Amino acid sequence: MANETLPQNHLATTIQALKGGLTNIPLSTAMSNTEAWQQEFLLSGIPELQDIAREIGNLQSLLTAPKLDGAAIGQALSMLGSQTTQFAFQAAAEQQADIRAIGDMLLRLGSGLQQ
Repeated sequence: MANETLPQNHLATTIQALKGGLTNIPLSTAMSNTEAWQQEFLLSGIPELQDIAREIGNLQSLLTAPKLDGAAIGQALSMLGSQTTQFAFQAAAEQQADIRAIGDMLLRLGSGLQQ
């Protein structure tokens, strides 16, 4: 589907959180943010967004595991970054730059954890 619009407030909140770095995001904030996106995407009916929602679920599981696995979390973040960047091309024109920015930050953060 072309020109899909995402909630602007979620985009802005996510960009600000990611700019601060992963270690500066409280787990409760990360979980709230990812849950909001996951619900939005699951209910969208758009296969690409539903794929992102499933990967968000994977990330949530990794973040709440008894022992954190940095490499696995990095891989999930990279997958989310890739999926997000790909979805940007289907988004509304005025949101494409923000969505690509989120995808780029997720890819960068994920890569850093996988090294």
